[in-house]
Amino acid sequence: MNDRSAAPGSLALVESLVNTLDLESGADALDTAEGRARFGLPENTDGAGDAAGELARARELRESLRAALLAHAGHPPHREVTPLGELLASAPLLVTIDEHDGSARLAPSGPAPTTSLLARTAAAVADALIAGTWTRLKACEAVTCHWAYYDRSPAGRGRWCSMQVCGARAKMRRYRAK
Repeated sequence: MNDRSAAPGSLALVESLVNTLDLESGADALDTAEGRARFGLPENTDGAGDAAGELARARELRESLRAALLAHAGHPPHREVTPLGELLASAPLLVTIDEHDGSARLAPSGPAPTTSLLARTAAAVADALIAGTWTRLKACEAVTCHWAYYDRSPAGRGRWCSMQVCGARAKMRRYRAK
């Protein structure tokens, strides 16, 4: 949907998770096995069970992230969601220390292939907070879009995921309204 380059570092995980749902068309990449595999989610989510619950939790996380990214852009949540802080509070993280330079960071706990999406997302947010990039990840202000993008503008005042699509539409609406 957007013509911007991906968010830096681990924020790319957050950006790509939010962008699994195209609000305009209704297409949800998490409905496909390939889309779920990108995030380490179980393939078979038919019926009840843990796989279906994990998919529901991933969608809840996605929409809470979208609400936070809308707040970064100065907009209210798109709908009522579980606060992101509440979701991330239960993420299993641990402090790791690099033996070479002594730097510390939060990392998801558990073996890499089975590390939960929630823990990986919490670690990505923590890394972005430390790097000072968290608030640069925003959601497009267009109501039919809300696509996540990383705002690389010098002043940090980007409003749309794409000037060629959402920005042009908004400017055309404003022009016609005059």
